[in-house]
Formats: sequence, structure tokens, C-alpha cells
Amino acid sequence: QVQPVESGGGLVQAGGSLRLSCAASGRTFGTYALAWFRQAPGKEREFVARITRSGETTYYADFVKGRFTFSRDNAKSMAWLQMNSLEPEDTAVYYCAASRNYGLRPNEYEYWGQGTQVTVSS
Repeated sequence: QVQPVESGGGLVQAGGSLRLSCAASGRTFGTYALAWFRQAPGKEREFVARITRSGETTYYADFVKGRFTFSRDNAKSMAWLQMNSLEPEDTAVYYCAASRNYGLRPNEYEYWGQGTQVTVSS
């Protein structure tokens, strides 16, 4: 079992950057694929990015390709989402999730953090 905890959200101007962190308890961190999802007010939770257990392979939603980078360090039980060139449309609560699978849908992820708010002003 693993419990993700997100941090690093905040208020940033359009064009700026933020780095979200996902810390996870448990010695089995490296056995879980991870993903970031986000949810804006009045909208469904949507996939942002995912990373394999080893960290060798990542996959991104089209709307963040070239702007966001997902990485992890299993020795530290940590993962990060580097977000550059932020746009007002990126405003949402961002969630880190863990799964034994490597899916794209929220219901494929068993463990979730509490979320961290990202607000991008225009």
C-alpha cells in the first residue's frame, strides 16, 4: 500500500512555472506506476501524465506535451511534475495517484493524494 501526498501548488502568472511534488509513504513505492490528474471546478477529473514504475517511460495528455515533465526517484519515494509555460486553463486541483497498472482513467488508480491547488492568473 502507498499513500501519495502532494505539495507545491500555488498562484502563478501565465507563462510561469511550478513544480509539484508527490511524496509517498511505504517501502513499495517503486512497485507502483504513478499519474497526475487534475480537476477544475465544474469539470470532470482528467488525465495529465503518467510514469512507469522504473521512471523510464512517461506519457502526457496532448494539452501538456512539451510543457510538463514527470519524473520520479524511487530511492527517495518521490515524484515531481515540472510545469512550465502555464496557462490560465491549467488552473485546477492536481492529484497524484498510484496504481499497480499503467492506465489513463481515474478508476484505474487505487491510491490518491488530497490534491494541491494550482491557479494561473492571466
